[in-house]
Amino acid sequence: MTRLAAVLVRQSMAGAAPEGVDPGRWLEAVAEDTYEIVAGLEFVTPVLVTSVPDLDEIVWPGTEVITIAEDDSLRSIVRRMKGDQVVVIGADAPDLPPLLIGKLFRELGRAQVAVCPAEGGGAVALACGLPMPGWADPDLDAPDPVAALRAQAPGSRMVAAGPGWHRLRSGEDLGLLDPGLEGWESTRALIG
Repeated sequence: MTRLAAVLVRQSMAGAAPEGVDPGRWLEAVAEDTYEIVAGLEFVTPVLVTSVPDLDEIVWPGTEVITIAEDDSLRSIVRRMKGDQVVVIGADAPDLPPLLIGKLFRELGRAQVAVCPAEGGGAVALACGLPMPGWADPDLDAPDPVAALRAQAPGSRMVAAGPGWHRLRSGEDLGLLDPGLEGWESTRALIG
């Protein structure tokens, strides 16, 4: 079984840079840290999905890089993936525990789509089998993506919600980072 973990980087994420930090450098740092999480997972193939030019420098050699337009829908992005299952993770989650990604894959044993909700709305990550179910039109930035997907699904049990986490969508969100968690070195270096 081919499982993909795709880090989704959109140029708009640079707007969350803390005051005094270059937005381009910020975007690169959080994306690199999020990528390092997925690249360290066993039995998972990392993929970088990005609308930001030259971001392929942050990935390990041989990593697939999929270039997208800033406004490409998640559905159209997932359609380009090759494998059996995928978890798409927003790049603005540099301290996401790898265990949460594993839980999303596990949820696919009982549901067609699994979501890791984000604090304050939206989703940190979304998992599904490939191809994505025809009824699903997900949006990681929807106010309540779990409710939206359950409304789209032929049955509410087709959508599972895993444990939640946080995204760094504004300077105020820096307080959500857990200094006790390992990783997120690039992000830590920028704000430390």
